[in-house]
Amino acid sequence: MTDVRNPLDDGERLDEAALRTLQLERLRTSLRRAYSRVPFYREAFDKAGVHPDDCRDLADLARFPFTTKADLRAHYPYGMFAVPRNRIRRIHASSGTTGRPTVVGYTDADLSMWSDMVARSLRAAGARPSDTVHVAYGYGLFTGGLGAHYGAERLGCTVVPASGGMTSRQVRLILDLEPRVIMVTPSYMLTLLDEFERQGVDPRSTSLRVGVFGAEPWTERMRQEIEERCAIDAVDIYGLSEVIGPGVAQECVETKDGLHVWEDHFLPEVVDPVTGEVLPEGEEGELVFTSLTKEAMPVVRYRTRDLSRLLPGTARVFRRMRKVTGRSDDMVILRGVNLFPTQIEEIVLRTPGVAPHFQLRLTREGRLDALTVRAEARPDATAADRATAARAVAAAVKDDIGVSVAVEIVDPESLERSVGKIRRIVDERPRAS
Repeated sequence: MTDVRNPLDDGERLDEAALRTLQLERLRTSLRRAYSRVPFYREAFDKAGVHPDDCRDLADLARFPFTTKADLRAHYPYGMFAVPRNRIRRIHASSGTTGRPTVVGYTDADLSMWSDMVARSLRAAGARPSDTVHVAYGYGLFTGGLGAHYGAERLGCTVVPASGGMTSRQVRLILDLEPRVIMVTPSYMLTLLDEFERQGVDPRSTSLRVGVFGAEPWTERMRQEIEERCAIDAVDIYGLSEVIGPGVAQECVETKDGLHVWEDHFLPEVVDPVTGEVLPEGEEGELVFTSLTKEAMPVVRYRTRDLSRLLPGTARVFRRMRKVTGRSDDMVILRGVNLFPTQIEEIVLRTPGVAPHFQLRLTREGRLDALTVRAEARPDATAADRATAARAVAAAVKDDIGVSVAVEIVDPESLERSVGKIRRIVDERPRAS
């Protein structure tokens, strides 16, 4: 149990030397589990000419092969499991919108560890036992809702399992039940703030004091808007279903300077997205994770496609990852210019009359690719406001990024949403035959 006088658990109190010793011990065990119980890993290790016993130092992990989402899909549904199916207590899966879903299994021990990590994350965010937590992540196969739910209960909180959607009802629940903490995607939080204001309620007057936001990249400018409009501490949580779900890393409320990776359970690397070479600490690249304690589905060097960098710890001994700036597979190359959705977000957020909800639509005009930025108008924006905003966004993209785009300012809440998130990139270019 956590000592309430010192709200850190045993893992958080490790010094760096003890942490590295624990990591190596757990890494070697996890590699052996993967090799001996998952045929995919046995074949991959053998092909790469490495064996779990070759891992004598944490740096030796770089000798082992990567795991990709394509590997998980190729072994759908149960081919990556390291335990018999009668030991699986829960299954989660990705949406599968771009192919087969990736299926993840959990043993009793996995579920307990996951709850511990989300509870740790919530404490780092500023939540405390007896708080009421409003969970507006989607429930179901998506890991966000249930992961947040059980972690909050593990901490000793009261949980309101609101899930996603029914925005006006969410506002009423917050006003009536008075939660102190909300867990939701940042883009949907902005939708909630708009609804508060539409109903004539000042979001700053509510009971909310802590917002734990994840499941999509978001910027410092978005943090500033949420904090100013709602008078809360807005902090970042990170996770992905293939590694465990939310609770892989968490921003600490006292510093808000990046997310501390819970390295006693998840070992991070940053690699060059093209070459796969491990990059020195502080350089930006693709995040890669190896699980250290998962039973049902250990993952070795899983390529997340998320772009970040690793930095020394501050509020905790664990290393920090910077906010995810985008995904290597979300990068748009438009007429030779590299563009990420987060760059567009920065521009949209500073443009009057435009809500922070947008989508990028890729088309082909003749032989050239074209990009249209579709952004939702603020509810009170006039037709003239919309026209001015469209010109401002187009000019800023040209000035800041160096490429010409079309801009459409569309009606509020008209962009399609799924589990609280807007699909950022819609690629309508014809596929090569």
